Parts: sequence; structure tokens; C-alpha cells
Amino acid sequence: MACAMTATRLKGLLSHQLLVVAIWLASYQNVVALHVPHKTGETSSTSELASPPKSGIFEPIEIPPAVIPHYPFPVKSLPPMYPSFPKTYDPVLTGRCPVNFSVISSITDKTASDCTRSLSTVVGNVICCPQFNSLLRIFQGFYSNHSDTLVLQSAVADDCFRDIISILASKGANSSIPGLCSVKSSNITGGSCPVKDIGTFEKTVNTSKLLEACSTVDTLKECCRPVCQHAISEAVLQISGIKTSHGGKNIVGVPSEIDTLSDCKGVVYSWIARKLRFDDANSAFRLLSSCKVNKACPLEFKQPLEVINACRNLAAPSPSCCSSLNAYITGMQRQMLITNQQAIMCAAAFGSMLQKAGVMTNVYELCDVDLKDFSLQAYGQEAGCLLRSYPADLVYDNSTGFSFTCDLNDNIAAPWPSSLTGTSFSLCAPEMSLPALPTSETLGNSSCPRGGVDLLVPILLFFVSILFSRDFPES
Repeated sequence: MACAMTATRLKGLLSHQLLVVAIWLASYQNVVALHVPHKTGETSSTSELASPPKSGIFEPIEIPPAVIPHYPFPVKSLPPMYPSFPKTYDPVLTGRCPVNFSVISSITDKTASDCTRSLSTVVGNVICCPQFNSLLRIFQGFYSNHSDTLVLQSAVADDCFRDIISILASKGANSSIPGLCSVKSSNITGGSCPVKDIGTFEKTVNTSKLLEACSTVDTLKECCRPVCQHAISEAVLQISGIKTSHGGKNIVGVPSEIDTLSDCKGVVYSWIARKLRFDDANSAFRLLSSCKVNKACPLEFKQPLEVINACRNLAAPSPSCCSSLNAYITGMQRQMLITNQQAIMCAAAFGSMLQKAGVMTNVYELCDVDLKDFSLQAYGQEAGCLLRSYPADLVYDNSTGFSFTCDLNDNIAAPWPSSLTGTSFSLCAPEMSLPALPTSETLGNSSCPRGGVDLLVPILLFFVSILFSRDFPES
């Protein structure tokens, strides 16, 4: 009996963290392809079918051209996952940006790949925009190596910004990146930040502390126990001249001060970029961006009137409720690919919206809604792709096209908020406060069987590979 109580107690300590543990572990697994067998009785209208993989672990799936659907009206907008090979050409530059862009070609190549025109809109929030912002910060720091300032003058910034977009577009990137990512040339000018020159910056800021904190950003801890982020915030306050209140916890949030803080943050990033190698700076900036994007749900929710009407005052599974809910989610998931942590936020946000409208029953459980259902589906199959919570890139290969890694948390149910105010999910719990696991001595006790506590975290990882055969029209 004591053994049973001990096992129950241990399970109780672990069960409420099972969801976040699964998400945490999913980010550090090797990629394993998910084999989806062909269903008996299904036929293809094309003359050739894709050859099934020979094993459960394989390279990105190659799809023959006959399987790819033909769209007779190329002027119309095509589905976001429609195959397309990017066209490349020699860019036309302004000739007024005094920078040798070939020196930072490794970063521009990565950015062009991450922002390829056919997929930029569906990976913009998680991959494209974070990488584009990182490129601008690295460029700004690289430019400062040949001057005594950490920013660009407005006229030069306009020309250099135009050249950067031209170079990316020539490599197959979406030329509308500035609009997609809400970035302008003024982002690299320092704006209203009072400190822009290197000398004043290094006299004002504890640069050794800043460099030590951000030269190597800890992938496991930075988002939960920020070190580099705190050092950046401290440097931003020092060069902005803005006074804090309440022990430094709150800042007067008038628009002018918010803009100044944002502009000064760009200056701090520029100084860090000029001190680090390009790859190291890019890795650090991408990780800091992932900490930010994973804190919120990027999806837009339309008013779910049909779902509310069909699911209000529900006590048992209802075909009409689940049909309305599935139809709504199908439309919502077409917006973009999101990360596993974002999926938790989106599930909680949508559930809270339903609760406020009077849907108090856990319809996620009744209708079998999983986390993967909140993200774009792979090839229109019932296989939702949840991107990793830490930085990822699109990978281009001449023979296989673009591919990216998904963490398909297939069996993880979407969390239903516990109250009208929603549930605050602590995604940092696994790294910061995991309960103690039983020791070998307690498991080896003769009165208790070994392995009395089972923790099953079903995580499936697979590659979603996309082949491209023609140009994808920009939106």
C-alpha cells in the first residue's frame, strides 16, 4: 500500500508538468521521419504515384512531378505549400552603399533561404523575420567597423537597405520582406537614441559585462533565466538616459520613450554584432528572438460564432459542435507554421475566447483537438507541423528542394484553460523546477517493484520536404 501511495504521489508531482516536459524534450531530439502508409482504396488521379519509403527513417520525401497538382491559371494565388524552385539572378545595386556585401554572404544566403518567396508568409513569424532582423543587426555592426559610429546616416541607410532587399530577392527571397516583417531603413539609423558613436557608448556601458553575457548565449537557459537579455536591457537604459521607477521594474511608457528604448536597443545590438563573428552573432540574435516569439500566439482568431452556438451548454460529444470546431480550426491553421510553444499559447487563447462566450465544456477533449491542429498541415494531410521552439532554418538542396524540421507532438492534447482568465503555462518549469525523481535506492526497495513510475512522452519528429518546380507568385 505504501508503494502504491508513493508511486501515486510521484505521478501527481509529474503529471501537471507532462505537457511542458514533452515540449521541452521535443526540442532536443534527432529528426525521425513519420511514415504515413497509403490507405487501401485510395487512388490517384495522376499517372504516377510517389514511391513509398523503404523504412521508417529516410531522407526528405521525393515527390515525382506527376503527383504535383497542376494549376491551369498561374496568375491566381497558389496554395502556400505549392512546389516552386526559386529563380536567381544578379542583383542591381544602387552603388551608393559603401559595403562589400560578399563578406557577409553567408548571412545573406541564410536569410534568402529562410525567406524564400514561396514560404516566407507561412514561416515569417518564426523563421524569416527573426533571421532578417538578425541580418540587419549584423550588417549594422559590420558597417560600424569602418566608421566611428554604430548606426548609418539616413541617406546611406536608405541605399544600403535597398541593396540588401535587392540581394535577397536575387537569391530567391520574397522582395516584400520589409512589409512582412514591419522593418524599415530607419531601423538601422539609431533613430532617437542619444548615443550612437562608439566612443560614447563604450564610456557609458559596461562593455566587458555585456560582451561576456552575450558572446555565448545558453540555448537551454536564456529564455527562462535571461543573462544576455538582462545585459542588453541594462545597456539600453544606460545609453537612453531614461529613468526607471519602482526599483527599475517599471518605465514610464510614453510613446517617445518607448521609441527611444527601441532605437537604443538597435544600437546595443550593433555593438554586439561588431564584436562577435557573424555566425556567433546570428546564433545569439536568433535565440533571443525565439525567446520573444514563443511568448505569444501569432494567429488571428475570427469571432467563432458557429462554434459558440453549437458548443454552448454542452455536456457530451456533439457531432454539430465538433464539426463546427473542426471547420473553424481548419481555416485558422492555414495562416502559418507555428512552434510547439506557440501552439500551447494559441490553444489557451482560443479556449479562453470560447469560455468568455459561454462554452464552458472542454471541447478540445470532446472533439480530440491536439496541439498540432493549430499549425499548418503538411501536404494537406492530417499531420500538423509544429516547428521547434528554438531557432530553425529552411534548408535548400538542388535535388530535394526546401526542407525544414518539425516537432510533431502528435498525441499531445490541446490544453483547455482552467478559468475565464485563462491558464498561465510556465514553459520554463522543466528547466527550472523539475520534481526530484526516485533514486536507485527507493526504486530498489524490495517492497516496491522497479519502474513503479512511468512517464511517457510521445514525441514524433519528422521531415517535411518540399519540392519546387515553378515560380511561386508573390502575394
